[in-house]
Amino acid sequence: MVTEAIDKVNQILDKHAGEEGALIQVLLDTQAEYNWLPKDILRRISSRLGIPVTYVYRVASFYKAMSLIPVGRHLVSVCLGTACHVRGGPKILDNAELALGVKAGETTKDMKFTLKRVNCLGCCALGPVMTVDKETHGKLAPAKVKEILNQYD
Repeated sequence: MVTEAIDKVNQILDKHAGEEGALIQVLLDTQAEYNWLPKDILRRISSRLGIPVTYVYRVASFYKAMSLIPVGRHLVSVCLGTACHVRGGPKILDNAELALGVKAGETTKDMKFTLKRVNCLGCCALGPVMTVDKETHGKLAPAKVKEILNQYD
């Protein structure tokens, strides 16, 4: 683990020092910093918190908000819930896969995008819906997918 990463993880751990049950918040803060939870960082968290590394892994793998594999800088989520599905959600996903050159659940080689299919984004009236990070693109035409994705660096 590089010195900069150690320093950042130590800052996160110091921020939560003495808090009861700090593990989840430490993992969430680390996930926010790196977009994923590398093994060496999980071992560092385990060591500093005095929690077995197997328990840290178990917690990290339980929550969908945490990832044990590298995630792209931008998270693209395509809704395939009932409302979005009947309004063309599968076509949105197909076009996103074509535009990015990856299948749902994968990350582009340049680590720019991770594409996910989700069951609901909570905005059924806007279906079909795709989000990029926290930006929602609703009532989306399949032909617009590539144009939207090209806006992100």
